[in-house]
Amino acid sequence: MGLELARYGIRLDGIRFRAKHGASDSERQLPQDFVADLEVSLPVSLLPESDDRTTVFDYDTLATLVVDEGTRTSYKLLETLAQRLLARIFEDTPALTATVRLRKFGPPTLASVDSAAIEVSGSKKT
Repeated sequence: MGLELARYGIRLDGIRFRAKHGASDSERQLPQDFVADLEVSLPVSLLPESDDRTTVFDYDTLATLVVDEGTRTSYKLLETLAQRLLARIFEDTPALTATVRLRKFGPPTLASVDSAAIEVSGSKKT
């Protein structure tokens, strides 16, 4: 009886960073807290054949990439930052598909809102 693996994925929840993103000048003057969640599918061929950390895709690579891109420059829109995160994931990792959820706290709204979030998904162009 053999085993055929169909999917290999990594999920990271709660990647936190402080940055100056926002549509208004006042939002971009002081750092705010942002949280990103990622779901990434990788080629099944990357699954390690042994229980050795050096043979597996290191998910710290993804977390570090998010913090680096999230703090590198200031974006007016969460959507722009999320798309840039997707692009970096496909440029810098072997990911086949990815979903990025990006959240900011206390968005400038007339109603009281705890946080605002957007989500984008994509796949690597072949």
